[in-house]
Amino acid sequence: MKILVLGAGALGGYFGGWLAENGADITFLVRPARKAALDRWGLRIDSSVGPLSRQVRSITQDQIGAAYDIVLLCAKAYDLDAAISAIRPAVGPSTGVLPILNGIKHIDRLVAEFGAHRVIGGLAKIQATLKPDGTVLTLGDWNEIVFGELDGRMSERVTHLAALFPSPQVRAQAVPDIRFQLWRKLTHLGTVAAVTTLTRQSIGVVNQTADGPWLIESTLRSIAAIAAAEGYALPEPMISDYLKVFGVAGSAYKASMLRDMERGGPTEGAHILAFLAERAGLHGVANPIFRIAAANAEAYEVGRTAAVDG
Repeated sequence: MKILVLGAGALGGYFGGWLAENGADITFLVRPARKAALDRWGLRIDSSVGPLSRQVRSITQDQIGAAYDIVLLCAKAYDLDAAISAIRPAVGPSTGVLPILNGIKHIDRLVAEFGAHRVIGGLAKIQATLKPDGTVLTLGDWNEIVFGELDGRMSERVTHLAALFPSPQVRAQAVPDIRFQLWRKLTHLGTVAAVTTLTRQSIGVVNQTADGPWLIESTLRSIAAIAAAEGYALPEPMISDYLKVFGVAGSAYKASMLRDMERGGPTEGAHILAFLAERAGLHGVANPIFRIAAANAEAYEVGRTAAVDG
């Protein structure tokens, strides 16, 4: 199975690196500067399950030759157009395109571009970043990747791919209910993104305020109501588990979207928060937090763009 990994940053570098270390046929599709760094210093990972340092195969877009069996799409949602353009030459008749972007909105776009038979649903649960020296640094113990066919089949390609990941470095799972899993993650992610970007504080700090616990729970339950209206109801024990995670005293947990804001970079606000605002309106979920959070993220983007242009 020939696998092309788009990007060698926090996500692509981590999952692709451990796949390569386990003997999989991995090629990284990267920009010229990242390729030069990989060629010189190799791929380096610093994680709670151990370090990795190895040479890897990397190419730039103009070097794509034959099609690949799997394209692992590790991009931010705001780079989706560029990502689609970059991988198009690598997609053949039987290629599986596996995105591990945050959210759900991108699935329909990829299906429209490449066909439903090529797109595999996927998600990652990991907190990682790329250090200035190019090392992939994980920020916790999460290292999970979950994927599956959109129609629920347990195909050979997803079961084979799951078996290629090493454990415990990666907890990989092929599932028959990936659409439910995507809504499950969005319920979690959307809560943290809305609450922490609005307050500009971690979940632990929000919990120390009078109405913080209410804000967190009402947001969570409203997204769960949207998921249920979409046909993917989360059981109450799952919601209770999320509330326990969000209620940990002193938690430094914040959305990657807030970290993007803190560094002055682009965010996935339109892909996550505006999507939730749209679906809340469609399904009559009354909580206005999604429109407020989406407006906040959009205002940030307008201001960031103006600062860059100025």
